[in-house]
Amino acid sequence: MPRYRYEAVDAAGEVLRDELDAASLDAAIGRVRDLGLLPLSVAEAKGGFLRGGLGQPWFSKRRTLSGKTVMRLTQQLSSLLHAGMPLDRALTILIGVAEDEPAQTLLARVQEKVRGGGSLADALEAQGTFSRFYLNMIRAGEAGGALDVVLKRLTEFLERSQALRETVMSALIYPIILLSVSALSVIILLTFVVPQFQRLFADSGKALPLATQIVIAAGDGFRYYWWVGAIVIALLVGAMRQQLSHPESRIRWDRWFLQLPLFGDLIAKVETARLARTLGTLLGNGVSLLNALTIVRETLSNQVLAVALGEVAEHVKTGRGLADPLQDAGGFPKLAVQMIRVGEETGQLQEMLLQVADAYDGEVQMAVKRLLALLEPALILGLGVIISGIIMSILVAILSLNELAF
Repeated sequence: MPRYRYEAVDAAGEVLRDELDAASLDAAIGRVRDLGLLPLSVAEAKGGFLRGGLGQPWFSKRRTLSGKTVMRLTQQLSSLLHAGMPLDRALTILIGVAEDEPAQTLLARVQEKVRGGGSLADALEAQGTFSRFYLNMIRAGEAGGALDVVLKRLTEFLERSQALRETVMSALIYPIILLSVSALSVIILLTFVVPQFQRLFADSGKALPLATQIVIAAGDGFRYYWWVGAIVIALLVGAMRQQLSHPESRIRWDRWFLQLPLFGDLIAKVETARLARTLGTLLGNGVSLLNALTIVRETLSNQVLAVALGEVAEHVKTGRGLADPLQDAGGFPKLAVQMIRVGEETGQLQEMLLQVADAYDGEVQMAVKRLLALLEPALILGLGVIISGIIMSILVAILSLNELAF
């Protein structure tokens, strides 16, 4: 039976850490609650050489808060406030259970500002760590007196965003490994294997076939001029970063990205899912449509779509609604625009936006799978062609030497 570690708060507000056996995560949470405790976090206990007591990592210092840390703190704060605990006491508990020093320091600064009479949103904003979307959600929750509800919605939003990100990253692991192994194999062939035959060819005194000369020259280039390639790559990366730092150049590149086969459609779907989920979540917490559009624009990575959304906001000011300006702006999927139109007509824009987000999250996952289904055989085929080309060039030269011997 799996073993789970938990952090929980008892009736006196004390933080308890322990482990228990349970059939599943839900069963473990139920057992913690049966003990009269409020669970803050429950996770499967993992052992290992680099893990200390209760399965905690021995080496876990981080200088900045990761997305997972922000999500965990949001979920814990939501649970504490929902249980009726005052904000100051909840922050004290979070400081005690924080796993790393940066989180403890940040929470201590937040608590100090809250004790000084500031709002939670203003205290978080002063840290310079949280996004404008996150801060406006907190501010809307405080204004409406439903901070615990807003924190719960924020947790769900962050969990979905993290799940989508991890899905994409997990899907890319195999192609990255395959590409790395392919490049390493080619480099080993050119720098270690080909030179062994080069001495044999030099002793023969016979002119080598063109293909063999090209392979030998490539091997010499890797061995003696690899630093030139490193400099060229560094210059290209620097030039690319400089191009992307200028708004006009960034828009040109982002427009080109959107026009790429397969990748362009994937980028549009990712941005649409992000737009719909962020906008729907903001509207559901009382943020006005205009303010929500301004916030959403800052969350988009593709500047072409961000500029288009800015134009949409200008049209919304005139009372045109959301669907028509989105359709006129172009770049956004037609199905998403039509679903938003239906939401406006039925008075359920927030619910429809979240449905659009769910639909396009699924579309992104399917698009990634289709892309990888094409990418993996293409990488394998490309590696086979390159390696077979190198081997054939060596074999042709060897055969020419045999002909000379006879």
